[in-house]
Amino acid sequence: MTSDDATALVVIDVQNDFCPGGALEVAEGDRVVPVANRLMGRFPLIVLTQDWHPRGHNSFAANHADAEPFSTTDMPYGTQVLWPIHCVQGSDGAAFHRDLETDRAHMVVRKGFRPAIDSYSAFFENDRTTPTGLDGYLKDLGVGRIVMLGLATDFCVYFSAIDAVALGYSVTLAEDGCRGIDLDGSLAAALADMRDKGVAFAQSDAL
Repeated sequence: MTSDDATALVVIDVQNDFCPGGALEVAEGDRVVPVANRLMGRFPLIVLTQDWHPRGHNSFAANHADAEPFSTTDMPYGTQVLWPIHCVQGSDGAAFHRDLETDRAHMVVRKGFRPAIDSYSAFFENDRTTPTGLDGYLKDLGVGRIVMLGLATDFCVYFSAIDAVALGYSVTLAEDGCRGIDLDGSLAAALADMRDKGVAFAQSDAL
C-alpha cells in the first residue's frame, strides 16, 4: 500500500461491555459484528480499537464521591462524562465480542489506559492533543481513506471520525455498522456534526 488513496477499515470498540449484557451496554451493539466481519474482506488494512481502562480510571463515576453514572465533572481537559466501570484491562468486559473476527486485524489500538484522562477517539485522548499513534501508523502505510464503524456512534465513533477528517483523511461511516448511546440528544448532534465536517455516510453493502 503506497498510494495516497489506500483505504483502512477502522472498527471502533466492539467489546463485550458495549454489547447487550455489558456494563455500558449500547442497544443492539452486537448487531455491528456481522457488518464488521463482512467489511474486513473488502479492505487491505484492518484496525481495531479497544477501550483499556485501569480500574481506578478518573472517568468512572465510582471513583468520585457521590457521583452518579452519566453525570459530568470538570477535568483539566474539559467536561467529562462519568461512566459506569467498564472495559477494565484484562477483564471479560474489555475483550472483543467473541464473534468479531479479530485475527484479521493488522493493528489493535488500546486507548484510555492513562488513569487521569479518558480517550474516545482512535487518534487522540480527550485533551485533543495526546496522540494514540494511529495517525502515524496509517500515514506511514500511505492510507488516505478510512471506512469506520463500531460503538458508540455518538462518542468513540464520532470523535474518531471528526479527528480523522481534521487529520486529512477521507472518511466514510458505515451507518449500519454503528449503534449509539444517545445521552440527551447526543446521537443527533453527533450525526449532524459529522456531516457538517465532511464525513460521508453509506450502507455497508455499498462499500
